[in-house]
Amino acid sequence: MLRIGLTGGIGSGKSSVASLLRDHGFVIVDADRIARDILQPGSAALREVAAVFGDDLLDASGVLNRKLLAQRAFGSEAQTQKLNAITHPAIRKESMRQFDAAEAAGANVAVYDMPLLIELRLHRAMDFTVVVDVDEEERVKRLVNFRGLTEEDARSRIARQITDAERLAAADYVIDNNGPLSELSPQVDALVAHIERSLF
Repeated sequence: MLRIGLTGGIGSGKSSVASLLRDHGFVIVDADRIARDILQPGSAALREVAAVFGDDLLDASGVLNRKLLAQRAFGSEAQTQKLNAITHPAIRKESMRQFDAAEAAGANVAVYDMPLLIELRLHRAMDFTVVVDVDEEERVKRLVNFRGLTEEDARSRIARQITDAERLAAADYVIDNNGPLSELSPQVDALVAHIERSLF
């Protein structure tokens, strides 16, 4: 089974690319979804997060206030590292379980949709790394307009990730997503054709 790493900076449209790849029949292992799932009420990871970042993150039924966690965890590099130390091992374990399940089910291709693929050096475990590239100013605009972040918060989150140059240096294939969605789909079609050529 071919393992493809898919990454890009925050606001790059990586999830849109993953969705289009899913439409082509590829299995998607979604690290962001896994990260949400491991912080469900009652989970060991959620208990640890509450112990480190404050019990007031949880409502009366034990549900995490994700916005409050983001404010605390992404306020500084040290706080981000604390959150990562709790969540990353659990995310990695569940991701690998999903890859194994896809292979056991006979999938030819599985795509790892992972924001920190290169930062965590997980691209080295992939057969092929795809980077979705968008200019920083366009990413800031998208984060403000579509995710409701302040410009300051958007720039702060971008600054805590690796640079675009570092990301591109690790890429086997680059998708330019500076344009509208109508320009993204043909690029994904070309990527799929490229992947299929390497399979057969």
